[in-house]
Amino acid sequence: QVQLVESGGGLVQAGGSLRLSCAASGDIFRINAMYWYRQAPGRQRELVCTITSDDSTNYADSVKGRFTISRENAKNTVYLQMNSLKPEDTAVYYCYLEAVRVGQRTNYGYWGQGTQVTVSS
Repeated sequence: QVQLVESGGGLVQAGGSLRLSCAASGDIFRINAMYWYRQAPGRQRELVCTITSDDSTNYADSVKGRFTISRENAKNTVYLQMNSLKPEDTAVYYCYLEAVRVGQRTNYGYWGQGTQVTVSS
């Protein structure tokens, strides 16, 4: 089993910052790409950013220059530093990762439970 626990969401004023964390645990052999998604009320879940196993990153245009994704492999953790937050960043943020479990060869995807980020104007 692989479990993901997210933390760091909350309420912040526009222009403020938050840092999200997502820690994976379980019988993990290797974590490959890690992602942050978000879903605002009434909207589809959208990809925010990605970090690969070699630390290559990619961002949605809406967050470029404001958000930074990073990972700490020793802790099986991915972070999302969010600066200059805007009301339109309000959403539930989900981490997602691709991992190979101990004794297996297949790469599977796993979702976190989501954490609410609310940005007031």
